[in-house]
Amino acid sequence: MLRDGDGTGLRKPATGPSQRQLRVAEEVRHVLAGLFERRDFRDPELADAEITVTEVRVGPDLKHAIAYVSRLGRSDVDALLPALRRATPFLRGQVAHALRLKFAPELTFQPDHALDYAANIDRLLHTPEVARDLEQDG
Repeated sequence: MLRDGDGTGLRKPATGPSQRQLRVAEEVRHVLAGLFERRDFRDPELADAEITVTEVRVGPDLKHAIAYVSRLGRSDVDALLPALRRATPFLRGQVAHALRLKFAPELTFQPDHALDYAANIDRLLHTPEVARDLEQDG
């Protein structure tokens, strides 16, 4: 345990998110995924979009949540961010209704390009030049 700066109390060393943060983040992800699956949006950009919530990270105070979103098989999730920002009050209300928390977290949406990156690496590994180099090293 470490002492606080003024020495009045003890605090845990920073080791990552708490169990409560992880649980709340997963519950928020589940609620958002269900909303995107049903596509009950007035905004036509979101009503027609297939959005996947890959991860949610919640702050230590549980008042802020970052939802990482992607579109499977497509790399144009950045184009949907303005529509997601417009729908944020509705989505936050739905999260608040579904979860029993003192405060509904403020939602922020970020694109998740990890799947695009993985597909690009896979494509590169299967190019003839790289395959030849891998065979020579092995």
